Amino acid sequence: MNIPDGLYFTKEHEWVKIEGATATAGITDYAQHALGDVTFVELPKKGQGVKQFQLMATIESVKAASDIYAPVSGMIAEANDTLNADPGLVNQDCYAKGWIAKINLADPQETKNLLDPAAYKAYVEGL
Repeated sequence: MNIPDGLYFTKEHEWVKIEGATATAGITDYAQHALGDVTFVELPKKGQGVKQFQLMATIESVKAASDIYAPVSGMIAEANDTLNADPGLVNQDCYAKGWIAKINLADPQETKNLLDPAAYKAYVEGL
């Protein structure tokens, strides 16, 4: 299982990368593997406000539909529209090409509510 350094994670298996005032978010390798082949992603809308740990998007796969929660609060700056045509990018490259949304951060301190890579690895190993 791939758990890259430099990211924060939620217990619902979302990741976020903070770059200045922008956060890029998606689902983890653990989540995409559990879901199986992703067939559809309902993306958030640009300009939509999101709150930490509240619904941001929905992913459908051959196994199930799953709600995706915002790892941080803020405003959606961009959604990964490439996923409309190729939702399988979530499976192929969940931490790069398969990202879900970019969020203009409301409060950088919210990362204190998230797991670092070591804590997320320990959490997943305990499941």
